[in-house]
Amino acid sequence: MERLRFIKPSQVSEIIDNNSFIAICGFVGIGVPEEILTSIENSFLENGYPNNLSIIFAAGFGDSKSRGLGHFAHKGLLKRVVGGHWGLSPKLGELANNNEIEAYNLPQGVISQMFRDMAAGKPGTVSHVGIGTFIDPDFQGGKLNNITTENIVEKIKLKGKELLFYHAPKIDYALLRGTSADEDGNISFEEEALTLEALSAATAAKNFGGKVIVQVKRKVKRGSIAPKDVKIPGIMVDYIVVSETPENHMQTFNENFNIGYVTNNIAVEETSVKAKLDERKVIARRCAMLLDKNKKILNYGIGMPEVIATILNEEGQEKYFTPTVEPGAIGGTPMGGLSFGATLNATAVLDQPYQFDFYDGGGLDIAFLGLAQCDAKGNINVSKFGPKIAGCGGFINITQNAKEVVFCGTFTAGGLKVEFNNGELKILQEGKVKKFVKEVEQITFSGDIANKNNKKVTYVTERAVFELTKDGLMLTEVAPGIDIQKDILEQMEFIPLISESLKFMKSKIFRDEKMDLIFN
Repeated sequence: MERLRFIKPSQVSEIIDNNSFIAICGFVGIGVPEEILTSIENSFLENGYPNNLSIIFAAGFGDSKSRGLGHFAHKGLLKRVVGGHWGLSPKLGELANNNEIEAYNLPQGVISQMFRDMAAGKPGTVSHVGIGTFIDPDFQGGKLNNITTENIVEKIKLKGKELLFYHAPKIDYALLRGTSADEDGNISFEEEALTLEALSAATAAKNFGGKVIVQVKRKVKRGSIAPKDVKIPGIMVDYIVVSETPENHMQTFNENFNIGYVTNNIAVEETSVKAKLDERKVIARRCAMLLDKNKKILNYGIGMPEVIATILNEEGQEKYFTPTVEPGAIGGTPMGGLSFGATLNATAVLDQPYQFDFYDGGGLDIAFLGLAQCDAKGNINVSKFGPKIAGCGGFINITQNAKEVVFCGTFTAGGLKVEFNNGELKILQEGKVKKFVKEVEQITFSGDIANKNNKKVTYVTERAVFELTKDGLMLTEVAPGIDIQKDILEQMEFIPLISESLKFMKSKIFRDEKMDLIFN
């Protein structure tokens, strides 16, 4: 093991060559090699190297400020970015908008699986994920600006079926993170909330002739890590950085360490959490009513969909369902905010590529995700709004492959105020931004593809429920107390189909008391 070197963070920039292609793992604040990224940023700002780098990452990681991918958001440091989610590093998006970097957004699951395919020496990844969306080369091919011209997504046919072929880059370096490294470079993840695609990325770099640099919390003696606890074997590791700054090796960007994220026997007091009655609770309640005993395996998107879990808890029904989170956790209680991705008392934690195998193969019974923009065809945009590049993340994998999809969000945005009285809804102040538009800015979910696949799709807001039909979006329910013309149709840029059997949403949704929701 003479080739293995333990190095100081400041030495990383001496190893990485200019013009290199780098794979990095992380999810929000989990698994992020923060000490390494900080060192690279400092060297570039002080000495001008390394520079002209290209990076690829599956999930977005950062705090919407300077941590995570924010360390790389400098003109001249980067040449090309291929990423699954951009929203946690807005300055990276600014570089893309200003045509200062080549920029691609590909599905999070595809990139995580691509690392595994690259590790096996394959030229890329073949997937049905992305067909009909902005990833499809018939639309944008995942390109985010004018200077991004190379086609890295190709449409092919296999056995008469249209698929996408995602071209894999040659990886020069993989920047990863674990908890402990022994003297032979074997890496364990005992304090990491997720394993992500670290093993696949390390294998891909090594098999391409690249170098693997791993940040750890501690160095331990040879043989002190049990074989099954080794997540990255020493034969794949070239350099190890032992973190010198505790805040650069936090378990999440919100918590130094929570033992509940790495075990499943933490005692949790069984208390019912009651959400206040507002538009978010109303939407979550209507979404929860779409569940039944045959829909056991779930995925909640971040934000509004998280409230559904609170509703199930409030109604005493959460025990009947198993939540999953796209970076790998199954069961338990998924966390939010800067700890999103971590799960308290998880049943299992898979490597991210395998979680997306489960998703892509149709393993999810139902998925609840956000509704930012919707058009008459039922297309959804959650990935780009004017100059803001959010990115698709795992949204495309999840929505294209779950057996049933529910999009949830307020009917309008920007200042919406509502009140509830005697089981009815009243709009006190309308939101400034219409979400139901003539044409979405970017297709993150394709209504046409959903119809071809006969997928059940529901769109839930605080005042109306829509369903996707072969002829487009159909209004099926309205809230009691709502004026259809004034509060719904005049707040849309298109006229939806209206069901002949248009119903009122249940009045119990709008009352400040339990709904007595029961699944049996």
